[in-house]
Amino acid sequence: MGLKKLAAKVADYKQRLEKGQTSEIKPDHVQKVLAKLEKKQVDLKARFDAETDPGERERLTGKLGIAREQIARARWLLDELD
Repeated sequence: MGLKKLAAKVADYKQRLEKGQTSEIKPDHVQKVLAKLEKKQVDLKARFDAETDPGERERLTGKLGIAREQIARARWLLDELD
């Protein structure tokens, strides 16, 4: 699953939380998304370390930032659900 789809899932969960629909959000689903985001971050970091092209490294830096932000949001969401 791509980074955009994972970010969309986290955003959807956050919207449900804001609407008070927490019963529709299953913590194990959020944990699965979090695990996928963490795996994506590791993969992006490995690609970044192997890359020599400055333009590609800059692009990967942006993606890593997005992944880190989404991981933080998913962790926050899990804390709110508990």
